[in-house]
Amino acid sequence: MKTFLLGIFILIIGYIFYSRYVERLFSPDDRETPANALNDGVDFLPLGKNKNALIHLLNIAGMGPIIGAIQGILFGPIAFILIPLGCIFAGGVHDYFAGMLSMRNDGAQITGLIKKYFGINTFRIFMVIVSIMLLLLSTVFVYTSGDLFVERFFGVKDFAISNPTVLGSYVVILCYFIIATLFPIDKIIGRFYPVLGGMLLLGTGLVLAGFFTNGVNLQNFNLSNYNLHPDNLPLIPMFFMTVSCGLLSGFHSTQATIISRTVESEKDGRRIFYGMMCLESLIAIIWAAAAMDVYSLNQVPQNIIGTVNVVNIIANKFVPFNLAFIVTLAIIILPITSGDTALRGLRITIADALKLNQKKIVNRLILVIPMTLSVLGILYWAKTNSGSFGMVWRYFTFFNQLIAIPTLACAAVFLYKQKKNYFVTLIPALFYVFITMSFIFSEKIGFNLNLKYAEIIAVIITLLTFIYVRKTCTKN
Repeated sequence: MKTFLLGIFILIIGYIFYSRYVERLFSPDDRETPANALNDGVDFLPLGKNKNALIHLLNIAGMGPIIGAIQGILFGPIAFILIPLGCIFAGGVHDYFAGMLSMRNDGAQITGLIKKYFGINTFRIFMVIVSIMLLLLSTVFVYTSGDLFVERFFGVKDFAISNPTVLGSYVVILCYFIIATLFPIDKIIGRFYPVLGGMLLLGTGLVLAGFFTNGVNLQNFNLSNYNLHPDNLPLIPMFFMTVSCGLLSGFHSTQATIISRTVESEKDGRRIFYGMMCLESLIAIIWAAAAMDVYSLNQVPQNIIGTVNVVNIIANKFVPFNLAFIVTLAIIILPITSGDTALRGLRITIADALKLNQKKIVNRLILVIPMTLSVLGILYWAKTNSGSFGMVWRYFTFFNQLIAIPTLACAAVFLYKQKKNYFVTLIPALFYVFITMSFIFSEKIGFNLNLKYAEIIAVIITLLTFIYVRKTCTKN
């Protein structure tokens, strides 16, 4: 329990002090934001800071802080330390600069920022990467939210796409994704997300309350248990690829840039971008603790350890029976409210690249129709081929962490030009170059090399990245 509480303490202290330091580096001021200057009634329009904060929380808090946490805690109690440290020094910094740089550049998406700071060739590469990542994410979240819903409320155990109940849930969720992507942000997302955000916090709060009413069995960290993973997965890079949301997630840059178009004052950025990242990290720590408890007491069948099915076991243990459905419903909400904004982010990203005005709904439909068909194609393939979902999830994980790198690198160039401490963003950027390259060169979905050789290659690529970013910084 001490390590769990220490993790929460690190998170709180880090937000109070380090986020203020990061804010001073950026220096927000009273200039007019894109929400007012470019108001189009669809993507650009002002929303209050409390509403923006809750919307952003739901946008970024997909299944990552839950699935990532119940998988990440398999490494042991070190997760309680690494999650908040990663959030404070990497994830929060990443999200803050993604949102604030976007605001300073007329609500530009992350691909637009890459184009500005690193040129057309890097932009083209990451335009493809971001598009693939958002399509995979949307597919994964239709899949997971649909399966969770029919299992909890219909008792379904057969999740084949040929099952009418399962197929029906996918269709309903995808239809919602389309509507939320097409409508102005204040009509659906702005109206319902604050309520849904409250439900998420209530569900997580009920689990936390259960720690004190039902008791919780938690290990404390020491040097002898720094890695307890049952499959002997290496802490580096696997922990940092497994626990994304709650620690650092490149996906967040595509969501912060959506919210950058609705923020009324730059001075609200610390609370909205950095603060909600810290709140998501807190959610991840709580779910990691709950998972550690049910794992240690052998309450989880071997075949579902680390899967979304652990959610129902946790809800049934820590929450009274008549309230357990709230927890499950809150978790079902997470992938739905991130999947729809993933599609929205993809629409905006492509529209910006094509310079296609989004005020007219016909222009939005031109983009949304092929995007929806792509999601359907990936979903059908994943459901009809054994083991394909795991592959989709691993590729999403790789692309997700990969796109965090240029976001942090853009911030490094910005800070260098401002004669500020650019190492605040450059160090986490280089660390994740090493992590992602070690992963892709050692994993079966990549080059399947021995980890030692993969790490050597990763070190070389990290050094080359440092040279490239430093050279970009010093350009006039």
